[in-house]
Amino acid sequence: MTKYLISFPSEAMVLTDEEFPTVVAESHAVIEEAKAAGVYVFGGGIDEEVDPVLVSADGQMNTEIYPGSELRGGFTVLELPTRDEAVEWARKIAAACRCSQELRAFMYDPAR
Repeated sequence: MTKYLISFPSEAMVLTDEEFPTVVAESHAVIEEAKAAGVYVFGGGIDEEVDPVLVSADGQMNTEIYPGSELRGGFTVLELPTRDEAVEWARKIAAACRCSQELRAFMYDPAR
């Protein structure tokens, strides 16, 4: 099976204060559905209050990260047998979050 990353940048989720509790409840319901189906691996939101750092091989840290690599928003990793199933889960998450989701597949790891 393949692991899929389903994600969105924080600026994609545009909600009113009134919509927010409903979206939280519906998105958590989809994640609970994924857990019950046995396909949930990991998920969460990026803490945008904590600045990312770039760590070199010698352990030095730099506050300048790779250009274009800024990660914001939320993500879910699911393990699924087909891309079509990944698209269906991404659709469910998009409906719950009220914003389109990006879908990416992780490469096969023969050691796992």
